[in-house]
Amino acid sequence: MNDNRKKDALNYHSMGQPGKIAVVPTKPTNTQRDLSLAYSPGVAEPCLEIEKDPENAYKYTAKGNLVAVISNGTAVLGLGDIGAVASKPVMEGKGLLFKIFADIDVFDIELDTKNVDEFINTVKALEPTFGGINLEDIKAPECFEIEKRLKAEMNIPVMHDDQHGTAIISGAALINACELQGKDISKVKIVVNGAGAAAISCTGMYISVGAKKENIVMLDSKGVIRSDRDNLDASKAEWATDRDISTLADAVKEADVFIGLSAADVLTPEMLNTMAADPIVLAMANPNPEIAYDLAVSTRTDIIMGTGRSDYPNQVNNVLGFPYIFRGALDVRSTTINEEMKIAAVHAIAELAKQPVPEVVTQAYNNHSIKFGKEYIIPKPNDPRLLPEVSAAVAKAAIETGVAKNEITDFEAYKLSLIKRIGKESTIMRNLTQTAKSNPKRVVFAEGDRFEILRAAQIVKEEKIAIPIILGKKNKIQQMIKEYMLDLEDVEIVDTNAEEDSDRYNEFVEFIYNKRQRKGISKSDAKKLLRDRNYFGSCMVEFGYADAMISGMTKNYSQAIRPALELIGAEEGQKVASMYMMLTEKGPVFLGDTTVNLEPTSEDLVNITLQFNETIKKFKIQPKIALLSYSNFGSNKGETVSKIQNAVNYLHKNHPDILVDGDIQANFAVNKEKLQSNFPFSKLAGTYANTLVFPNLESANISYKLLQELGNIEAVGPILIGMKKPIHLLQLDSTVREIVNMVTIAVIDAQQHKS
Repeated sequence: MNDNRKKDALNYHSMGQPGKIAVVPTKPTNTQRDLSLAYSPGVAEPCLEIEKDPENAYKYTAKGNLVAVISNGTAVLGLGDIGAVASKPVMEGKGLLFKIFADIDVFDIELDTKNVDEFINTVKALEPTFGGINLEDIKAPECFEIEKRLKAEMNIPVMHDDQHGTAIISGAALINACELQGKDISKVKIVVNGAGAAAISCTGMYISVGAKKENIVMLDSKGVIRSDRDNLDASKAEWATDRDISTLADAVKEADVFIGLSAADVLTPEMLNTMAADPIVLAMANPNPEIAYDLAVSTRTDIIMGTGRSDYPNQVNNVLGFPYIFRGALDVRSTTINEEMKIAAVHAIAELAKQPVPEVVTQAYNNHSIKFGKEYIIPKPNDPRLLPEVSAAVAKAAIETGVAKNEITDFEAYKLSLIKRIGKESTIMRNLTQTAKSNPKRVVFAEGDRFEILRAAQIVKEEKIAIPIILGKKNKIQQMIKEYMLDLEDVEIVDTNAEEDSDRYNEFVEFIYNKRQRKGISKSDAKKLLRDRNYFGSCMVEFGYADAMISGMTKNYSQAIRPALELIGAEEGQKVASMYMMLTEKGPVFLGDTTVNLEPTSEDLVNITLQFNETIKKFKIQPKIALLSYSNFGSNKGETVSKIQNAVNYLHKNHPDILVDGDIQANFAVNKEKLQSNFPFSKLAGTYANTLVFPNLESANISYKLLQELGNIEAVGPILIGMKKPIHLLQLDSTVREIVNMVTIAVIDAQQHKS
């Protein structure tokens, strides 16, 4: 990691409230009565019920949805034995993944002991608190004994994800790769390079899904694990071979499968060329695999290749498994995670890759040709089907093997409940980022002399979200890059002052003059306007020197938008407007028009609503639109009410397919129960609005700013719609995160814009 990325990582963990997770109350706590029910004296009642029957803990407490992520810090990621307290950021991160992918709550627990008995006894004593135990980053061979004993001695699910997570995901990949390569898994010759917890568990899983032990060779740092080697521990001795081979080069000759859980670049092209026809390579060392992806596929065109990296096909990522395995186990109150449940997860993941890929996935990767094949043998991590399908398969296996205390009789209803529990909308910014990265566009930053802009430019460059172009005084920008040690050496910097004698500059002058000559602009005026980088940047987009522009951080909105409106203007038949995407716990809620139209007419509201509807659908979200007022369906009178009613009547008559209604008050629009109870006739009844169209700019602007500040809700915007070309503006004094979010939106806009 470079210095700036290191600073980002430290700032991410320290900004605001330190760490990544927190405890949030799930019941009202506003009144004295609330507190008396939550604690003394009301809390005595559930305590007494649990005393009568300990199973009532699942009814009256959070136990049934609470997992402990526990480590002693002896084998942390690629960092090794860094100790218990140093492992805490990783354990918090694991808890965060549990929550966002499967809505499972987590307490992370770091135990300051390397004594196996002490570790086991401590974890066992925690059983009353948790519904499951996820062991993490514990070194081999101690991890094998710890997991084995805890599974035997505890009555809740226990899994060491370092062992079984990679085993489950790579097992699914191996099944599908064998099918595609026309190989019988019971006959393939497998080389496993690495002999740690993950490697040993993976090898066991491959046998569980059909591989034969006699066809497997395992290596550690000393070479092939042979039966004549001294001082082999029991976990390695189980995989010792009698074959007369010593090195990796010996082992891979005529092998069908290479499994890498070791170190970077140990598998050479020469070794790869000695493997059997149609080889399968899962090189899972991180961050750099045992052989680089591009090198492997250029060496062997008949290969199926997978790594642990997200920037290449076939990423073997534990997040495909552990959240959903625990979700299924918790929901049936399984007493363990047995082999059958893990194998069920393997087959569910493998089968998903063979099904048609959801549009939300193809959209995220900007690749509508994703289908089962050599570059797609396991699902993408953002596939929304993983939660219902893998969790249901695990739950079903638990029931069938007799380890579940709860029965699920309707699995389709169960899957539907899981989809609703998370909702694909909660992942919107991750999916949008992936979409941007699939086809980065050139984005010109008009305010290149601000540190926040330069830092955002570095981030979007590093993350391959966009190709930044920076406008400003070149000497000043280069000095800032040097001062802040930013990695922007190969980024184009356009000094508008130095452009004044260029052909491009003269081209821009002629364009502005011809565009604005009947608005009182002379050629001399056009030259003056070009000194404003918003005019220059707009011209760059208009003439194709850039695909999109970001500006507005240092000017008020009207000043920042004027050049774009004057030079580029609205798409034919469109109304320029803006909206904010508010990232709430219920998913994104879109607010507009927040910055452009002061007092929209009924016709304006119709146009804005239609444009919002089309824009939001591009995010793969179904717009549910409410036109807001102080009135509910005519309960009050007034000019504003009439304006909204006219717009809604037109939309209902001419666009009956759009889910829109109004006039309606905001509290009813966003509350499903209130809306259904009071206005069952509404087109929005049975749901809630995720798109709120305001009667004027004043109410929209006030609302989004209150939500952002008082609701502690992240706002993405303003997203400018209706423009001929992708121009997007920032809030005054935007943060680096907000700038990156807007660049992401700008890139997607450019991807979808007509050239």
